Amino acid sequence: MLSKVINSNSNLRHRRQCLSSAFNVFCLAIGILGFLIGAMALYNYSSFNLTSWDGNGTVGGSVAPAPGFSKRRRVLGFVGVQTGFGSTERRKALRKTWFPSDPQSLRQLEESTGLAFRFVIGKTGDETKMAELRGEAEEYDDFLMLDDIEESYSNLPAKTISFFRAAYESFDADFYVKLDDDVYLRPGRLSLLLQRDRPHPLTYIGCMHKGLVLTDPGQKWYEPRSDLLGHEYFSYAGGSIYALSYEVVENLVGLRRDVVRLFSNEDVTIGAWMLAMNVHHEDDRALCEPECRPSSVAVWDDGCSGLCNPEARMLELHEKEICRG
Repeated sequence: MLSKVINSNSNLRHRRQCLSSAFNVFCLAIGILGFLIGAMALYNYSSFNLTSWDGNGTVGGSVAPAPGFSKRRRVLGFVGVQTGFGSTERRKALRKTWFPSDPQSLRQLEESTGLAFRFVIGKTGDETKMAELRGEAEEYDDFLMLDDIEESYSNLPAKTISFFRAAYESFDADFYVKLDDDVYLRPGRLSLLLQRDRPHPLTYIGCMHKGLVLTDPGQKWYEPRSDLLGHEYFSYAGGSIYALSYEVVENLVGLRRDVVRLFSNEDVTIGAWMLAMNVHHEDDRALCEPECRPSSVAVWDDGCSGLCNPEARMLELHEKEICRG
């Protein structure tokens, strides 16, 4: 009888040991899983944070990732809001309206729409302005810096090309959107627009228009090389907002700057290259509405090629429920 009790106790201890070992293995598996989830969260957060500063006080947003672009973040669309050193008040107005002012809210918007948003700016030799930009970028963390571009109006065509290259290096996007900082955007509507099924992989979306080539040097959109263009422009998307599909940008970033022509106006330059690439022109008037309507994607005034008095008008539009919706 005693031997049976001993055997029974031995078997019980053995079962307990087995259960204890299984429990330890289970706890170890849970621990490993928790570590992996934490690591993935840290990776996702670091991929969200585009802006970094080097010791020389420049923004490192356009640094190329590892070969093969394996580090690029996957998104439906990347929206580059083109801005300048004289547009501080415009950025303030944007951050009070559709462009969230804190990283957490910006991330929530990006997760809900599948779009990524950054202000895009070049550099300047003015150390005071660069110091101010440094402070703003550290506060809001929402810039993509183009280290190879001197910020100026005459440099807009080159800046646009540099923007698409930097965006392509950082993001694997179905579409890359160029947007001016004086346009009221409805991000949710833009997301729906970019999600549509399209039979053409090479797609160029915008408000297409034509117009007379301006030959008077005193006019804002004067074209010095009008002799190459004739009296009227070809069909091209207005520069306030337009989108290029991944395949178009992939071809665009491969072009050598020294063998392609840049016209005075950046939207005309892109339009000329789109003709050469044989892309599909998608004319969508929801991208150039003067007021918020149910189907509006972008709101701006045609006469100003953006919102007239954008700092005030941006806030006025955002007060309207139909704009915020």
